[in-house]
Amino acid sequence: MKALEVRKVFKVGTGKSKDKESHQLGFPIIPDKMFFKISDVSQLAGIEAHVLRYWESEFSELKPRKTESGRRQYTRKDIDVILEIKSLLYDDGFSIAGAKKRLQKRKKTSSQEDAIIEAVRQTKKGLEEILGILNGN
Repeated sequence: MKALEVRKVFKVGTGKSKDKESHQLGFPIIPDKMFFKISDVSQLAGIEAHVLRYWESEFSELKPRKTESGRRQYTRKDIDVILEIKSLLYDDGFSIAGAKKRLQKRKKTSSQEDAIIEAVRQTKKGLEEILGILNGN
């Protein structure tokens, strides 16, 4: 399903620059909603619903909420993971096992990046305190 078709099915994205950038890169614009039904996600990603259900059983990163009646509720984060999985499997030619390893590797890398960012913030805060002391504040 092309991104233009997705815009017809769903009203509009958030209009934020991130949406425009992702649309230009070939990703669909994700509407500004909290939760999405499996049929909505299926249309957005261009993947059958049964494939999404199978991916849920294979990829631990993909865990949509379920309502009391058992219906799946996907978030924007879930959709991002789905689009990443789709890209790894269909565009990059990874196997399911290879895609799992790649997602886990990216998760570790992002955790390390978060730790580095926090360390830089703490260092900056400490330097600002020293500067305040030196300036007599």
